[in-house]
Amino acid sequence: MNHSEEHHPNPKMVPRTEEEIANIVKRLKRIEGQVRGVQKMVEDNRYCIDILIQISAIEAALHKVGLHLLERHVRHCVAKAIREGNGDESIQELMTVINQFSK
Repeated sequence: MNHSEEHHPNPKMVPRTEEEIANIVKRLKRIEGQVRGVQKMVEDNRYCIDILIQISAIEAALHKVGLHLLERHVRHCVAKAIREGNGDESIQELMTVINQFSK
């Protein structure tokens, strides 16, 4: 059993491929490194503006990962639900998460 088959308890989900998982994890690890860098900047008592610029970059990177996951969800999971006749529920779930994501 590969990694993508191990973690999909939700039957509505179309499991991610190994490559998709690896790419997302790589992005998140890069963001994790950026967060550690900001922590070090604070510990080193760096200039507020420099820290804020880095925080903004982290927020943008997280947003980009979120948009990537959102697009993948629509193309795979929502499309599957529509094909299976469960589109209304899936679209409602999608709109709820888009609303949350856009705050």
